[in-house]
Amino acid sequence: MITFHALDIVLPSLDVDRVRTWIVDVVELEGFRVGELHYYFCGDDTLLNINRERLGHDFYTDIVTFPLGLEGGVISSEFVISVDRIADNAEQLGRTFEEELHRVIIHGVLHLVGFDDLTDEDRKKMRSQEDKCLKILFK
Repeated sequence: MITFHALDIVLPSLDVDRVRTWIVDVVELEGFRVGELHYYFCGDDTLLNINRERLGHDFYTDIVTFPLGLEGGVISSEFVISVDRIADNAEQLGRTFEEELHRVIIHGVLHLVGFDDLTDEDRKKMRSQEDKCLKILFK
């Protein structure tokens, strides 16, 4: 089950059925199955407060991933996404809001299936995988 919720904003425009299918396809390509994935969209201040309270981090970010388990190859997680950060990042990086939104949506999933972004090399691999996933969606 994949769900999308708005916390303190209007839910961004998404083709929910298409995005769900895409996420399942990506997860299965990585050798896993989808359990429960819950996406919560909010503004900067809400995600900053969650980041402070739950992780002890005092900075803005575009996504926080809260894994709920990986049992028998089934991934489950909650994701909290700031649409303010997505809009800002899209502008700074010369991308559309839609592209950046989908990049962040799949970024959280990629963390769950083993990709990381702590080192420069890891970030390059993550970006490359994000690009591959976006090609699947936008083909």
